[in-house]
Amino acid sequence: MRILFLGDIVGRTGREAVMEAVPNLRRDLRLDLVVVNGENASHGFGLSLPIARDLFAAGVDVVTLGNHAWDRKDLVGQIDAEPRIIRPANYPPGTPGQGSVVVELVDGRKALVINVMGRQFMEALDDPFRAVTDIMARHRLGVTVHAVVVDIHAEASSEKWAMGHVLDGRASLVVGTHTHTPTADHRILPGGTAYQTDAGMCGDYDSVIGMGKDAAIARFLRRMPGERLQPAEGVATVAGMMVETDDATGLARRMAPLRIGGLLAPTMPDF
Repeated sequence: MRILFLGDIVGRTGREAVMEAVPNLRRDLRLDLVVVNGENASHGFGLSLPIARDLFAAGVDVVTLGNHAWDRKDLVGQIDAEPRIIRPANYPPGTPGQGSVVVELVDGRKALVINVMGRQFMEALDDPFRAVTDIMARHRLGVTVHAVVVDIHAEASSEKWAMGHVLDGRASLVVGTHTHTPTADHRILPGGTAYQTDAGMCGDYDSVIGMGKDAAIARFLRRMPGERLQPAEGVATVAGMMVETDDATGLARRMAPLRIGGLLAPTMPDF
């Protein structure tokens, strides 16, 4: 299975870049599954159902969320109507939506996508490690599902690394989101799980993690609330990675980063 995961979409320029790129990437890279993190897609804060549906129409299969999941209050009453939008599974019981989804591909293969949120320097949610374990207990990689993708939306790189090692040999891909900066540690772990601490963002990198520079810098200089943060509107980079799995085991055979457009050095998978 050929999987593309794209990091946090930030604002209009980020989502437009993703919607423009995904159809061509699906064709050129012969992709089977496309997963994106969309928690900053709506004006930099949250996700609306119409934006999610635009992403699905462009060829995205699953949209994951994070700590801005409920910034758009309308999504609270709408998320249960769209199972392809998943929020962190370690929100308390009774929270709207689901933390995972099984996607059936056109050829009948199935992929499990899980979203969890870290707790270090983040909201005090339930245990993300237990949440992932509970979900994966209902599925067997290489038997009932052909791939497992885990998006850990977390601040601390240590927590993301720990999740990668805990799931090594049990997931196809464990990838971090939230810090909006692509890390250079993409690799296949000893047990066969592809891992990257952060996929980066799909947005304008002439910014402060996707937000306009002036307002963001002012908050650091003055240590006072000021102008509302707004997404930067320059040319966006689409950032993420591609993984190719072995259908017999569900584990990764190859992985490579992907960056196109904008300011970052471009790179494309060559397999």
